[in-house]
Amino acid sequence: MNEKTTADLENLRDLIDGVDQQLLHLLRKRLDLVAQVGAVKHSAGVPIYAPQREASMLAKRRAEAQSMNVSPQLIEDILRRLMRESYLNEKDVGFKQVKQDLGHVVVVGGQGKLGQLFTQMLTLSGYKVKSIDKHDWQDANAIFDGAGLVIVTVPINVTCDVIRDKLTQLPPNCILADLTSIKEKPLAAMLAAHKGPVVGLHPMFGPDVGSLAKQVVVVCHGRQPEAYQWLLQQIEIWGARIVEAEAERHDNAMQLVQAMRHFSTFVYGLNLCKEEADIDNLLQFSSPIYRLELAMVGRLFAQDPELYADIIFAQQGSQHAISDYLDNYRDALTMLKSGNRQEFVTQFQRVAKWFGDFAPQFQHESRAMLQSVNDMKTG
Repeated sequence: MNEKTTADLENLRDLIDGVDQQLLHLLRKRLDLVAQVGAVKHSAGVPIYAPQREASMLAKRRAEAQSMNVSPQLIEDILRRLMRESYLNEKDVGFKQVKQDLGHVVVVGGQGKLGQLFTQMLTLSGYKVKSIDKHDWQDANAIFDGAGLVIVTVPINVTCDVIRDKLTQLPPNCILADLTSIKEKPLAAMLAAHKGPVVGLHPMFGPDVGSLAKQVVVVCHGRQPEAYQWLLQQIEIWGARIVEAEAERHDNAMQLVQAMRHFSTFVYGLNLCKEEADIDNLLQFSSPIYRLELAMVGRLFAQDPELYADIIFAQQGSQHAISDYLDNYRDALTMLKSGNRQEFVTQFQRVAKWFGDFAPQFQHESRAMLQSVNDMKTG
């Protein structure tokens, strides 16, 4: 490059640096305003996540970006990233306490990661929380005395035993709840052990989430729902979405949503291990979609094997779903070995028709995730 070109580039880069600094100041201002909104929300008990407001705001900004010849997807990506940051920061303000005359909360298994998360959220909402774990049962009477809510979050394989053996003498009006990923048996055990209010909860997220905004909590009603309605409201204030379901329907869905999916991921990872695949080499040749898939496999094996063993082995019905999956895999492999390309296309079209409008919707949603993966790869 000649001297004039070099000087022109440096001048333009200085101008860009100046714009970037302005953007930083605007971002700081926006975050400060969002923090003020959060404080107002918390004092009024308004949920931190307002889906209609978010959708309306994004639609307006996309339209404005289009009119300025700016990519609508660009402004949406930026705003969604800002909103995620805002949700992470909002919990630092604390949350409105819905039930002020509750008494204290006892988290059975409070030293576990999920127990710690709910302890944190309840404490941020002004509740007094006590924990009881396997070495604390000699103090159980004192810990449970005066409790208004008891939450069970222990390994799935001992949940029903703990409920039956340890939780039969709770205060009459105390709410008994669990956070187990299966619902029929724990809910039945709670109803048999306790005569007061009972509710089954399944947080559809891991304990490593930074915020409950946009997360899902499944609710399976047990007894006296009016007594624990405040708890559901409290969870919504934290930003989560409540989904009500019958226990049997929930467990049937979990056979596909959790057990079969986790088992398939386990087998995929097991196969990579036995093939002694070179992960560094795989990543060098990975498209964003495969990198994301490999990341989801690796994510499983970065977590507690006992937890996933509980999830998979606790659902006996999942064996049928996994067996069906194996049968379909065999059929597809037979199709491949026979070289029946047209049958593959036919089956592909059949599945695409079954997905219907969800297929293009998922394509749109995954595009944003893939862009994030690509940014991470090149960053």
